[in-house]
Amino acid sequence: MTPELRDHDQKGEEMCQEDRESKEGEAECPLVGTDGGCHTEVCEPSPGSGSTDGCVCDPRAVLGHSDRQTWSSQMDFIMSCVGFAVGLGNVWRFPYLCYKNGGGVFLIPYVLMVFIGGIPVFFLEIALGQFMKQGGVSAWNIAPLFKGLGLASMVIVFFCNTYYIMILAWGLYFLVHSFTFHLPWASCSHEWNTPNCTLDFSRACSNHTFLTSSAALSSLLNISSLNTSGSCLEPEGMRSPVMEFWERKVLRLSGGLDEVGDINSHMVLCLLATWVIVYFCIWKGVKFTGKVVYFTALFPYLVLVVLFFHGVSLPGAVSGIVYYLKPDWSKLRDAQVWIDAATQIFYSYAIGLGALTALGSYNRFNNNCYQDAFVLALINSGTSVFAGFVVFSVLGFMAAEQGVDISKVAESGPGLAFIAYPKAVTLMPVPPLWAVLFFVMLLVLGLDSQFVGVEGFVTGLLDMLPRKSYFSSVRREVVVAVCCITCFFIDLSMVTEGGMYVFQLFDYYSASGITLLWQAFWECVVVAWVYGADRFMDDVACMIGYRPQPYMKWCWSYITPLVCMGVFLFHIVNYKRLVYNGVYMYPWWGEMLGWALALSSILCIPLTILYKLLHCKGSLIERWQHLTTPIWGRHHLEFLSHETEVKLLHNKEASKNTLLFESVI
Repeated sequence: MTPELRDHDQKGEEMCQEDRESKEGEAECPLVGTDGGCHTEVCEPSPGSGSTDGCVCDPRAVLGHSDRQTWSSQMDFIMSCVGFAVGLGNVWRFPYLCYKNGGGVFLIPYVLMVFIGGIPVFFLEIALGQFMKQGGVSAWNIAPLFKGLGLASMVIVFFCNTYYIMILAWGLYFLVHSFTFHLPWASCSHEWNTPNCTLDFSRACSNHTFLTSSAALSSLLNISSLNTSGSCLEPEGMRSPVMEFWERKVLRLSGGLDEVGDINSHMVLCLLATWVIVYFCIWKGVKFTGKVVYFTALFPYLVLVVLFFHGVSLPGAVSGIVYYLKPDWSKLRDAQVWIDAATQIFYSYAIGLGALTALGSYNRFNNNCYQDAFVLALINSGTSVFAGFVVFSVLGFMAAEQGVDISKVAESGPGLAFIAYPKAVTLMPVPPLWAVLFFVMLLVLGLDSQFVGVEGFVTGLLDMLPRKSYFSSVRREVVVAVCCITCFFIDLSMVTEGGMYVFQLFDYYSASGITLLWQAFWECVVVAWVYGADRFMDDVACMIGYRPQPYMKWCWSYITPLVCMGVFLFHIVNYKRLVYNGVYMYPWWGEMLGWALALSSILCIPLTILYKLLHCKGSLIERWQHLTTPIWGRHHLEFLSHETEVKLLHNKEASKNTLLFESVI
């Protein structure tokens, strides 16, 4: 070992020793049961324990022997995080936002938000899971009063798991129909086509400039749609075959949310197939999942590279890339640009869902999660920028082939995946080949995000179960199956003729920017101001051997919470009613249902705080002190001093007025 490494390790040990000494006076946590109530369970004396009071329980008996799985290698963790955080939003949302908000200028607010919002919260969630060795709920034993944060993340990720898989089912449906010599969305000769279907729009627009059908789909995933009013297509009512395939064959779209209609049996099969794939990817735990993600995380990059080299070789590709990156410096004065940058970071980094905490909990205790956070941020944002070149090279080709401006074909969200790009491949040589490649990439890109999200939910659920209860003996495979089956039955509402309206409700409200920003705000506040930013920095130092840069503490304490709350209030003040396809406005009861989905996670935090404060006795200050005292796991005894170990356990001679609080350990 070199002298530098020796000094480095020595400093880490000294910091851990200081941390041990500081925790001796802070960790007086009484032992309680798992029912969440305040009772007085007394432990039996442990002969020969060395305690002066004669009432020290065996740590193994009290805290449980840690049998938590760990990743087979650290690369498994990296690949899982890449698979989860790098998803469809990087490919179909970032490029459009970059074009919409000033091209290359958008990278300025985007990179700034990465460093003051994305990386700090991303690192916080991973480090919290690694330190507490618990999933998204139990990790908040670091401040038990705020375990509502964990419950809120469970609600959000459950909703995400429920509706996100519909995109994969649609992608699988398109993929199956791509294995043919003639793509079904390339012509108007099918039974689902109407008399208004046409490939020649010149009769509607004599100057050959028209608004492509890709702009007719209202954007989903909280993206503003392009304005179709005033289009020369409207008087004629012309429809492209790809648009009719999407709405009349895939969705079989009804007239509104109140028109449920029949279930699409073909979509049910696609949905069932995707859930079966997800189940067998995670049923055996992280040891198996960590191997699956090597394919699901890396394969999309291979396809992206192939599509990139093919895209830049097409006529008009250069024009598309210029539109993508052309700087418009005046956009920096627009508040919406900065809001879009902040919101995109929280979406693409998968912050606030609890899954990153669950993935971090399977790390070794001394894993360098600080370094991992920066590496993963670079991969995530780099993928977004690179995907822009892939997407806009193809859109430039599409605009050149149709003789229209690039702004007429620029689209985001499902509009890009299921209308604009399928239309583009019909203009390429050997269309089925590029259609298969694109939809395989789409399917794999979303698949790892889906099953890692389910893994995060299952991890949080299993960690919540009391160790000695009946439910804790249920096999993991059964729990995963129950979760998948439950989500599948909820998804049946989205494969009906009115399913798209249900899907958009889930997307717009349940996992919107409002819920994620609210979640991130409270995570920073709890860690920085309740538990203590310096204290958490010391805990990180005990894991990685050195303290992170001070800027992390400043972000957790001041900058990131202010950014989150500012963008949160901006969304509330500028709230707009949900509209589909620029025409259909949701009924009032539909909006109320949407707000119920949003509030189901937002209210978890204040209601849990109120319940815990009212449930225990004593003065308000006493309740606060006890409910914000961390509950340590057995693995923490490795770096806590012996005196602190004793204070972690219950003393039968303690005062009867001692307040007790819940523990899931």
